[in-house]
Amino acid sequence: MPLQLSTELGKVYVTDECIAVIAGSAALDCYGLVGMASRKQLKDGIAELLGRDNLSRGVEVRRENDMVHIDLYIIVSYGTKISEVAHNIQAKVKYVLNEVIGLKVDHINIFVQGVRVSR
Repeated sequence: MPLQLSTELGKVYVTDECIAVIAGSAALDCYGLVGMASRKQLKDGIAELLGRDNLSRGVEVRRENDMVHIDLYIIVSYGTKISEVAHNIQAKVKYVLNEVIGLKVDHINIFVQGVRVSR
């Protein structure tokens, strides 16, 4: 069921898929992120790195009551401080979703699926 936003001009319906793509694109702008990982977990102990066309597969949007929770599955760059990368992603995604959609996000959970040497 799409998210309904009411404005003075009418109603806007935003799907979870749209929210996931916007959140994934915002996350990719952050330093230290190699890419998004599949939510389907690990294959043979190696996280699957997703391309830009599959951004929503690395993001899960959940709504509980009136709250929005976003789970991001990421792969970080080797040599970066994971806690700082995760904090920067949380701040950026929250800011972008608030500015682009006007969505108040309750929680942004980061799941680090792997570490890779960035090229």
